[in-house]
Amino acid sequence: MLAGAALAGAAPAGAMSGTGQLASGVTYRQFDVPAAKGTVHAHLLTVDLTNPHVHVDLLHPGTVAARSPVSTMADAAGAVAGVNGDFFNITETQHPGVEATGASVGPAIADGRLLKAAVPKAQRFGPSLPPGTDTTDVFGVGMDRRARLDRLTLVGTVRTPAGNLALRGLNQYALAQDSIGAYTAAWGSASRKRATCGSDTNRAAECSTDTYEVRIRGGKVVATSTSPGSGAITSGTTVLLGREAGADKLRDLTAGERVTVRKQMVASASRVPYRFAVGGYPVLRGGEPLAGLNDTTAAVRTAVGYASGGHKLLLLALDGAVAYRSGMTIAEVADEMRELGAIDAFSLDGGGSTTLVARTAGDKTVSVLNHPTESPERAVANGIGVFWKP
Repeated sequence: MLAGAALAGAAPAGAMSGTGQLASGVTYRQFDVPAAKGTVHAHLLTVDLTNPHVHVDLLHPGTVAARSPVSTMADAAGAVAGVNGDFFNITETQHPGVEATGASVGPAIADGRLLKAAVPKAQRFGPSLPPGTDTTDVFGVGMDRRARLDRLTLVGTVRTPAGNLALRGLNQYALAQDSIGAYTAAWGSASRKRATCGSDTNRAAECSTDTYEVRIRGGKVVATSTSPGSGAITSGTTVLLGREAGADKLRDLTAGERVTVRKQMVASASRVPYRFAVGGYPVLRGGEPLAGLNDTTAAVRTAVGYASGGHKLLLLALDGAVAYRSGMTIAEVADEMRELGAIDAFSLDGGGSTTLVARTAGDKTVSVLNHPTESPERAVANGIGVFWKP
């Protein structure tokens, strides 16, 4: 479906209309859910991935180190509906003078293209992770049109005349200590200094003063720098950034030397390539909530799950209106996703980020169907978009 075109067979949903078909294979409904701290109001998108007219993909602002409202990203991409996505680098109060990049925590794949890898676990923004989960956890849909929970780990090599170096980062707002990360045009123009701040055990640790950058173009070293840079990276150029021991290794490279950067994401659960993937963390596996889910802290939440062997998608966003802002705990979210029929479910960013949008018959733009807790709508790192094409 083209952006702005009417949705064939749609029944207008409206801001608070109850239930409606947005397009064949895409439905919306809203309902109340009793929770421990009070009744909450839920908004649900159900997506039939067996419908040949329907697909889902990552919504993003165009670069990794950027933020945009879900409604803006959905309209720009021509989506009929969508929700917010991963947790992200929203603030840098612990590192004065360092800008927050807006980049997401976990891996991100859009239209089959790898955008970024996961930051180290200790550098994550967001609530504490449940036991046994990691920043490499993703929710994704494969090229076979089936949804899955998985882990995506970066495997990369920097080939130099003196030998191979391990690549441990790709377009990340934080790098592991002593490592080397790669930055491409997909990163954007934000400063790369944040990537050298924090440690493998403490996000608030001071920024490293032992850093080095190498710019690669056409397979050769074309420039070096003793500090992290900023500004847009041209297509076909890769910037290697090292900290501590990683910086020492990059200092051995000189202008004109041949350097090849190879990278791929390795999935732990599937051999099928992903059309899209977004970070967050699992809350439900095989129809059972994960052990150790928080059952005391309630908040406005966003979650995604699937049923029917990965062919039916459930996108849930709670309402942030004052009357419902008591929210749900993560344990309650897992239970509710199971009640809705999900076999596996995944928590996305919540609080002020929770947003669900949709475009109904005759509308040229999407509307925000829940009430976000922030006004105006919060700019976020990415989201899940639902697309319909005739």
